[in-house]
Amino acid sequence: MFSALRRWRRRRQADRMTVSAAQWEQVEQSLPFLAWRPAEDRPMLRRMALEFLAEKQVHGAHGLVVNDEMLLYIALQACLPVLHIGLDAYADWVGIVVYPGDFVIPRSIVDEDGVTHEYHDEVLGEAWEGGPVLLSWFDGGDAPAGINVVIHEFAHKLDMGNGEVDGYPVLPADMPPAAWAAAFRPAYNDFCRRVDDGEDTALDPYGAEHPSEFFAVMSEAFFESPRLLRGEYPAVYAQLARYYRQDPAAFQPETGSGP
Repeated sequence: MFSALRRWRRRRQADRMTVSAAQWEQVEQSLPFLAWRPAEDRPMLRRMALEFLAEKQVHGAHGLVVNDEMLLYIALQACLPVLHIGLDAYADWVGIVVYPGDFVIPRSIVDEDGVTHEYHDEVLGEAWEGGPVLLSWFDGGDAPAGINVVIHEFAHKLDMGNGEVDGYPVLPADMPPAAWAAAFRPAYNDFCRRVDDGEDTALDPYGAEHPSEFFAVMSEAFFESPRLLRGEYPAVYAQLARYYRQDPAAFQPETGSGP
């Protein structure tokens, strides 16, 4: 009952929002991978983005003013992975904090001898279990190349759906976990070997940090350079296509990035 009420409120608030065609087009032009999506996806994605914004609270940090274009930019990318899964995949949290550029998070670790070491970690984004998503914002051409912070962090949110950040999101009933593991585990091991060997990988080497980062980086590639991912790790691509219920490589132009 509460889920149905939440959806009703979300739809009702989205109905009250007004976004001009020019605003949509301006933001979508800054996300070139949306241009070759199936035509029927665009109105669905726009509508989901409005419902997403109706339910989430977005705040700027360190004096950053979040304008309407920034909200749409974040919402469109956050909704792309769940376009055919549904917004309820993001139901257990509400906050998004946007920082001007990269930011620092204080951390502490305990070594084998029980000694606590504190340090500051410079990051582009972070997703907190049950809490907000933290995102960096760069103006103009200052954004780091080859990295999609929004899709990356929202992939982490999906990963957290099973209670652990381990590269294993909650899979639908028709996807055997064994098949997911059979695709991802050897691909991750191979990718780690390639990165450790100093190979200049076409996919972001940050994916070798942990299975959860591998899932997030592969999710970035799935939406931005699907032909590349399909060429590098076809079994991983196939599992992501089943999980996200999308096949972006089928629509990416031949002249796009990747094989």
